[in-house]
Amino acid sequence: MSDPITTAWNRLEALPQRSLQQLFAADGARVAALSGRIEWPGEGGETGILFDWSKTHLDNELLAAFEELAQACDFGGQRAKLLGGEIVNVTEGRAATHTAMRGVGDEADVEEGEALLARMGMLVEAIHGGAFGEINHLIHIGIGGSALGPALAVDALTRDLALVDVHVVSNIDGVALEAAFAACNPATTMVAVASKTFTTIETMTNAASALKWLAENGVPDPSGRVVALTASPEKAVEWGVDETRVLPFPESVGGRYSLWSSIGFPVALAVGMEDFVAMLAGARAVDEHFRDNDGAANLCLRAAFADQYYARLRGCQTRACFAYDERLGLLPDYLQQLEMESNGKRVKADGSPVDGPTAPITWGGVGTDAQHAVFQLLHQGTHLVPVDFIASIAPGDGLDPAHHAILLTNCFAQGAALMAGGNMAKDGRDPARAFPGDRPSATMLCDDLDAATLGALIAFHEHRTFANAVLMRINPFDQFGVELGKKMARDIEAGGGDFDPSTQALLARVGLA
Repeated sequence: MSDPITTAWNRLEALPQRSLQQLFAADGARVAALSGRIEWPGEGGETGILFDWSKTHLDNELLAAFEELAQACDFGGQRAKLLGGEIVNVTEGRAATHTAMRGVGDEADVEEGEALLARMGMLVEAIHGGAFGEINHLIHIGIGGSALGPALAVDALTRDLALVDVHVVSNIDGVALEAAFAACNPATTMVAVASKTFTTIETMTNAASALKWLAENGVPDPSGRVVALTASPEKAVEWGVDETRVLPFPESVGGRYSLWSSIGFPVALAVGMEDFVAMLAGARAVDEHFRDNDGAANLCLRAAFADQYYARLRGCQTRACFAYDERLGLLPDYLQQLEMESNGKRVKADGSPVDGPTAPITWGGVGTDAQHAVFQLLHQGTHLVPVDFIASIAPGDGLDPAHHAILLTNCFAQGAALMAGGNMAKDGRDPARAFPGDRPSATMLCDDLDAATLGALIAFHEHRTFANAVLMRINPFDQFGVELGKKMARDIEAGGGDFDPSTQALLARVGLA
């Protein structure tokens, strides 16, 4: 007898595959049925994001079958564990309390998050108020989630004004750190060191070089310019950071989910605590939607239904994200880590092998640049690639409105063209000018792109990632995939290790063998 999960997948696999044109022709209310908004209070009333999944192949039958799958996978129970502060990271025996940092979760976790936020706010205000002298620059040193989130938020929110100029450095390649040095005046520069364990070799090596740079350029007390962002405050103090400049975050907040914690310090320093709190509020609005809605009415879960449909039932190995907004240029990079590090697994949470594909390869770019680079494959290539489009109704510039009108026109036209297809030849017969169409896309249309909206966009993708993990029955909160390579690197540094002939030859070539 089949288990309920297998039964649900069998039902999904047996459903007919209709074209997008057929789905729209059969349902005049399709756009309304497969669109939804998440809103929160704005300056002029309610504001938010429209999520339109009508150009995907989801229909009522698929949604009902996916709801059956979600129930069989105990989505409601897993969501309750996540938001209740229970252990959901089973391999490491931890909760995942990132939502508590923005006000939704176990009461004790929320209180801890509020206290840590207040501590960070006091340090931010002290720096802005001149307690450390004139501070114009911050070099933020981290890697992975400790760098990608801050880099995205700083880039998105400081195009008009930055209270402090922030440079995010993650690469151990010294070229990256030297570029930050060249852009900063050491006399007015602080350094943030972001490391959960305060042992990450890339981060600590870069941090030591930053302190050396400060000392060599006449800063009398380089360690007095350092702020530590860590879940291991005692190690930061041992390293030389005064405890008044150590901003802790809970061990239960994973790196790629940590922007909401003290890892967001460079964002708050750049834009001010008011905007940082607004970013948390936007994320909290999505948390509340995710908590309070079930089935396809839950927009994060609905997105996961589409993701699973294309990955498992249509064999799509990638998913693309294109932001038609220059301020979101780093969003595809951020989503790559969030989704691929979370769900790029080969075993389920119980340790058994997965029985289907897990995370697709996430990639993307910025419109309209990407149209002249990769859209050829999307429209006429042999790969089926689901596409997400993200845009803002309000422009981010003060130029002629024609700029933004052309931007939005192109965004919407690309989704329409992917679906419709056609032939651009005058006689409609040239195969080189033929577009097959029936290619799916979803659109996230923001009223504006401010701090709250950015927070909402990121939180939406966090919950979408978690929902996908539940449907695949994997653990999205560990990331052991990089550990083997890091161990081998340590072996090389220690002068040991038994490597293949190719690796030995490469090491010899650079004098490391």
